[in-house]
Amino acid sequence: MKAITLLGSTGSIGTQTLDIVAQYPEQFRLVGLAAGNNVALLAQQVRQFRPEIVAISNPEKLPDLQAALADLAPQPILLAGEAGIIEVARYGDAEVVVTGIVGCAGLLPTIAAIEAGKDIALANKETLIAGGSIVNPLVEKHGVKLLPADSEHSAIFQCLQGVPAGGLRRIILTASGGAFRDWPVEKLSEVKVADALKHPNWSMGRKITVDSATLMNKGLEVIEAHFLFGLDYDDIEIVIHPQSIIHSLIELQDTSVLAQLGWPDMRLPLLYALSWPERIYTDWERLDLVKAGNLTFREPDHHKYPCMKLAYAAGRAGGSMPAVLNAANEQAVALFLDEKIEFLDIPRLIEKTCDRHVVDNRQNPSLDDILAADSWARQEVLAASKTLTRSVRFVTIR
Repeated sequence: MKAITLLGSTGSIGTQTLDIVAQYPEQFRLVGLAAGNNVALLAQQVRQFRPEIVAISNPEKLPDLQAALADLAPQPILLAGEAGIIEVARYGDAEVVVTGIVGCAGLLPTIAAIEAGKDIALANKETLIAGGSIVNPLVEKHGVKLLPADSEHSAIFQCLQGVPAGGLRRIILTASGGAFRDWPVEKLSEVKVADALKHPNWSMGRKITVDSATLMNKGLEVIEAHFLFGLDYDDIEIVIHPQSIIHSLIELQDTSVLAQLGWPDMRLPLLYALSWPERIYTDWERLDLVKAGNLTFREPDHHKYPCMKLAYAAGRAGGSMPAVLNAANEQAVALFLDEKIEFLDIPRLIEKTCDRHVVDNRQNPSLDDILAADSWARQEVLAASKTLTRSVRFVTIR
């Protein structure tokens, strides 16, 4: 039985991870839970899975959580705030920590888990995007495994099993195209929040669903793939695959191409990250290629989806630039979800913020540099959002 800790238990990744734990109680034991603000759901999860330690990110919610669990025996350790989540991440005998916290908030808990000798099932791409230059050396130093738990990088990881060192030539990330793949670019000025949250294939959280609509999620995945698999950005490509049956592909040195296929279901990559190197039998719906029908592909439209080029440029710039890109995107998406900016303002604000950071880009940044860049970018987006113009200008980051 593998002992696991779950960060972000009330979100989409968290609830699907707990579905797996509930379905395979002989395989997995839950040690710790951490969540955001949903006291009722977190309390329900604690009662069902009986973790030893629990944290809620909002300290103001801790009394409510304590009251909701007052009759539970034995009582778990109950903590709050960032410090509480970090303590959960490094606590006890958990072998694997699933990082399902959304955004750069997952970086410090992930580092704490690595330093405590825990393997990481990485469902939080922002950790590597903002802090890959720090996280990767820590993984090597502490001898832990970094196992991708999102669909695309899990597909690449699965295809790489048995590939000899140096055998990988190219990575091809598939993208559904998001909510607006069939919209003409001229109509994007009319987008409302409800439109952006209608993903055609996947059930995900609000932030990542908007990232899918802008295709920034794919740009971020390019940076994550660079850190996970060590390929240059020129060898990581994106292709639109509307059916989301092929989750990504790799090309080997001899031009052979391997792909991982399956229905769009996040439980599959999560289960593989938790069970690796084993394969666990499931009774989930098996892939029927006849039922799936045609599998189609097309080039991404960079005029329609400028966030992809911004991500490539930030990745190539390196240093603290990816952290700025990620933070600017998180802040811009939050403003859009709060209906304070328009959909097309998201790439405008990201570009403006990254462009301003060029002269201050820190190569070989420390953790403090990354956290400072993250904080600066968020404030920059907030300030820039108050003086937006509607002129469109996409500048390549130098």
